[in-house]
Amino acid sequence: MQGRISPSRFVELTSTMPAKLFGLYPQKGCLQIGSDADLVLFDPQFKQTISHDLLHDNTDYSPFEDIAVTGWPAITISRGRIVAENGKFKGQAGQGQFIYRKKFQAPVSGDNQYQ
Repeated sequence: MQGRISPSRFVELTSTMPAKLFGLYPQKGCLQIGSDADLVLFDPQFKQTISHDLLHDNTDYSPFEDIAVTGWPAITISRGRIVAENGKFKGQAGQGQFIYRKKFQAPVSGDNQYQ
């Protein structure tokens, strides 16, 4: 599949490296004992046009409004609990937890290992 990235590279780009860049790794960005177990089960074939009404956030707009995409989250799990499924929010207000981050540290060049 020319022009595509592997599933492991997708995870690295969208989860592991951002967690490392923002000082949240290994509590976020990986699946291991002691991590938060935040997961998104993603349907890569689902076609959707983004609308703020579909999103579960605390803003009144989306900069991606009316953009057609292929691929959409089917289930979102936060700290081991399903908080969204098939577009329906199932979490509870106040369920979130503030995480103190470490000081920013630039990644080492070529750092693509799940350490």
